[in-house]
Amino acid sequence: QVQLVESGGGLVQAGGSLRLSCAASGRTFSSYAMGWFRQAPGKEREFVAAISWSGGDTYYADSVKGRFTISRDNAKNTVYLQMNSLKPEDTAVYYCAAVLNIRRWPALQHTEYDYWGQGTQVTVSS
Repeated sequence: QVQLVESGGGLVQAGGSLRLSCAASGRTFSSYAMGWFRQAPGKEREFVAAISWSGGDTYYADSVKGRFTISRDNAKNTVYLQMNSLKPEDTAVYYCAAVLNIRRWPALQHTEYDYWGQGTQVTVSS
């Protein structure tokens, strides 16, 4: 089992940057594929980015490709989401998620993940 805690959210102007962190507990973090999702008010939770257990494979939603970068440091049990060129439509609560026995790559559906953090708010002002 793994527990996830996100941090790094906040208020930023359009065009700015933020880096989200997701700290995981447990000794088997390096065995989990990780993902970032977001949910805006009144909308469904949507996939943002995913990274394989080794960090060798990454995948992005078209809406963030070229602007966001997912990475992980297995020695620190942490996954990151670097967000650049932020837009007002990026405003949402951002969640990190973990899956141990991934059934397909990339895992794009929130139902494919086993563990979730509590979320961190990102607000981008125009």
